[in-house]
Amino acid sequence: MNEILTAVISVVIIGAICAVVLAVASKIMAVKENEKIPEIRECLPGANCGACGFAGCDGYAKALAETEGTATNLCVPGGDSVSRKLSEILGVEFEDVVEQVAVVHCAGDCEYTQDKVEYSGIESCAAAKLIFGSKGECPYGCMGLGDCAKVCPNDAICINNGIAHIDSRSCVGCGLCVKACPNHLISLMADVERVVVTCSNKDKGAVTRKACKNGCIGCKKCEKVCTAGAIKVTDNLAVIDYSKCPECDDFGICARECTTGSIKISNFTNATR
Repeated sequence: MNEILTAVISVVIIGAICAVVLAVASKIMAVKENEKIPEIRECLPGANCGACGFAGCDGYAKALAETEGTATNLCVPGGDSVSRKLSEILGVEFEDVVEQVAVVHCAGDCEYTQDKVEYSGIESCAAAKLIFGSKGECPYGCMGLGDCAKVCPNDAICINNGIAHIDSRSCVGCGLCVKACPNHLISLMADVERVVVTCSNKDKGAVTRKACKNGCIGCKKCEKVCTAGAIKVTDNLAVIDYSKCPECDDFGICARECTTGSIKISNFTNATR
């Protein structure tokens, strides 16, 4: 009996000593968190979209608090109000947030192209791409199974007539749809009026035309009529340098002269027209 009691007391004493050692070590080795991090984190919307370039809101808050020079205007979903609060907390000058909207670079709906396979698997673009490579005749086009719509926090995306459509009035530019699209058809663009190439097909013109009547055929007509030199056809696809667009003497001429209509004028307060 005495042996059992002795063993129990020994274990209790050892446990108490270990507890004291751990408590002291936690105090001595503790890494003190920057006091501004919780305050900054409270200001952020919590979307964890990564549009700021950091690993979610926690990562952005940590960078703002600990890395000098981190811009306060990187939270697109939060907009100017969040940027202003962050500037006040950090004691730096307020910077406007460049508002962005998501744009789908594909206009190949059921009217202009067709499916090459009848897909009956999981309702997922990523799954369909893994199995077939592409669901439609165009290997670069929208699969229309809604991976982008499923991740949109504001229900700004719907699938209509076989392709994704984005309501720019509801889009906050979080960028989650950009990451979700397996064909990389969605990009974020500044929320101002501009022209958009609504095609991503890089095949030669004849091949593209066969796959989709609305696709860019790389004819270079847009490149020739652009007075600012903002459009170049690269890999059979028109690419626009938006930094040169303001120099254009005739805004939208590229869209008006586009042979297939794959370049459109977009007014992000409404819809692509």
